[in-house]
Amino acid sequence: MTQMRHCPAVLIAAPASGQGKTTVTAALARLHRNLGRKVRVFKCGPDFLDPMILERASGAPVYQLDLWMIGAQESRRLLWDAAGEADLILIEGVMGLFDGTPSSADLARHFGVPVLAVIDGTAMAQTFGALALGLARYQTDLPFAGVLANRVGSLRHAQLLEGSLTEGLRWYGGLSRERGIELPSRHLGLVQASELNDLDARLDAAAEALGASCDAALPPPVAFAEPEPQPAAVSLAGVRIGVARDEAFAFTYGANLDLLRNLGAKLVFFSPLHDRELPTVDSLYLPGGYPELHHHALAANTAMCAAIRDHHGQGKPLLAECGGMLYLLDALTDVAGERAELLGLLAGEATMQKRLAALALQAVELPEGTLRGHTYHHSLTSTELTPIARGLSPNGGRGNEAVYRLGRLTASYVHFYFPSNPDAAAALLRP
Repeated sequence: MTQMRHCPAVLIAAPASGQGKTTVTAALARLHRNLGRKVRVFKCGPDFLDPMILERASGAPVYQLDLWMIGAQESRRLLWDAAGEADLILIEGVMGLFDGTPSSADLARHFGVPVLAVIDGTAMAQTFGALALGLARYQTDLPFAGVLANRVGSLRHAQLLEGSLTEGLRWYGGLSRERGIELPSRHLGLVQASELNDLDARLDAAAEALGASCDAALPPPVAFAEPEPQPAAVSLAGVRIGVARDEAFAFTYGANLDLLRNLGAKLVFFSPLHDRELPTVDSLYLPGGYPELHHHALAANTAMCAAIRDHHGQGKPLLAECGGMLYLLDALTDVAGERAELLGLLAGEATMQKRLAALALQAVELPEGTLRGHTYHHSLTSTELTPIARGLSPNGGRGNEAVYRLGRLTASYVHFYFPSNPDAAAALLRP
């Protein structure tokens, strides 16, 4: 008989991006944490920046949930584990509630997690109720918890919004549009948590403001089923993997690092920006990030550039994703036209664009096996290299990203989710 664990849970969604889901989710997490509750937060879909904020808000690791990239079975395992330790599970949705295939609504329905709809109440009164009713009733089988208003202007404004709700929709309160609560953004999304010196003050202010408009009661418990056992993957016992981590390279899935550790690898973090030499490692993992904001400093660290070239020259594994791949090119030019020559391990150059260049889930058939992930970037790369594979999006979105290989070097715009195929991920980094 399948065992069940019960834990209060809601999925925070919205009509569209930009409504303030992350701010509200973070405020809820900090509010309940400050009340002494153990809060576990998840992010629906492929995102690196929101989880950084949510980890600070909740004080616990934040993992992705997605029925395609992560898969239903792995998502089920993550929720089962969280339900065994948490007093509250929060899941932040992606884009609009029904956007994409699979959508946040699909995830909520699959696991029976009620949806808490966040709606930006700016310049809105009774229409708020119509929008809330549409979200609640658009799919009749969708579990729905209620509605929370964001960017509320005053107490009277909140009363108008609450009074517009019909058919028994529950009001979860409102978050004001005070300065010092909203989280700042840049071209790839929210500013990284490590760059916000006042982040904890913002989170506490948001939690206090939200707590003033709601009773902070826990939602009803949700039953989470025990996952099926999974076969063991190949071992990385004894393999030392150098992982780039600094202001320029920080886009890593926590689940990727957990998997490598669970396979026996020793992870050694280093900074291409600040360190003058590589640690003693067998393999290198260069994740994405913001190299375009630091390309001159990266170029100036000639000792590190030489060390990475030497690593590749010795035939050791090197996996580079998105920003990590840009670092390997001959040069990178930012949006202001400032060009910096970089590692030169991959023949070609990249130029930052003012607009989004690609956004899509990706499945890539590599010689090691098929890995799933996503692509999201503002740069265009010109190269005459012939790719060994191209990504395929389940939604037909822009992407079809090329994967390049030179010896044991594998590079692409795709951010791979290692647990989608542990054996393939291990093979990319195993000496």
